[in-house]
Amino acid sequence: MYGNENSKPKLLDQLRNTIRIKHYSYRTEQAYVHWVKRYIFFHNKKHPKDMGAKEIRKFLNNLAVNGNVAASTQNQALCAIVFLYKEVLDINVEELGSIVWAKRPKRLPQVFSRREVKLILDEMTGDYKIMATVLYGAGLRLTECLQLRVKDIDFDYKQIVVRSGKGEKDRVTMLPESIIKQLKKHIDKVITIHKKDIDDGYDSVFMPYALERKYPNAGKEVGWHFLFPGKNISKDPISGIERRHHVHGAVLQRAVKSAMQRSGILKHGGCHTFRHSFATHLLEDGVNIRTVQELLGHSSVETTMVYTHVMNKKNIGVKSPVDSL
Repeated sequence: MYGNENSKPKLLDQLRNTIRIKHYSYRTEQAYVHWVKRYIFFHNKKHPKDMGAKEIRKFLNNLAVNGNVAASTQNQALCAIVFLYKEVLDINVEELGSIVWAKRPKRLPQVFSRREVKLILDEMTGDYKIMATVLYGAGLRLTECLQLRVKDIDFDYKQIVVRSGKGEKDRVTMLPESIIKQLKKHIDKVITIHKKDIDDGYDSVFMPYALERKYPNAGKEVGWHFLFPGKNISKDPISGIERRHHVHGAVLQRAVKSAMQRSGILKHGGCHTFRHSFATHLLEDGVNIRTVQELLGHSSVETTMVYTHVMNKKNIGVKSPVDSL
């Protein structure tokens, strides 16, 4: 359906290989493959090279009208299809220039108050509480927290090194002093898990890019192991190797949602809301916006400035007229 097995890989395999060569995340790979498959099946399994802007517009319009998807979802589908034409089929993307990207609505980020953060954390226990505290205390994205390695925690300099964050950028953010003691105990537990895995024959960990070939024994060192390992051994979806991976993001998301419900917090929020709260609370405390930008890993200060619209402006000296009645 997508190619001749005797000549070259099938189209979806070509797509996967190209994504991996460019070091896109596994989640991006899953999303792009999903949208390309939907695009092909929508047009009755017609090969993409025999289609163009007309078919793409028809597919996107169907998503918006019949699927009622958000602008961000529509744009993700278009990103996947453009990637397919440009990077896999080598069809000039300028031919797709007539396609209009969906305009995303400008929304202010949801933010927890400091009281709400404390209520949520007080409802959490164990590893999930440590992870949620790191999300808020260091301003990490969920995937950045999940992918932390033991060696990324620098207790002497009180900092966390975030490797290959959004946009494949490394950065340094703060390590909250209040969690240092708990983290040290947690790492002792990770070392114990690592030793047991070695005894059971699972002595390696997933290494990014070509590091597994370049440093064949590094995956056996505890420093490379995930700071928040999963409870069970699982099969790597790419290599098929069985080993211990990091905690699944959905597990932490459920733990945070459950803690919010028990806290009586009715806001629409989750793991990423901790990152928004981190930035907002720093700005409220008078931290320079450029410093906040650096801690968050934003390329532009314009992105960071959105938090100035949701921070508690205690000293603006304006009172609601209803309070004077």
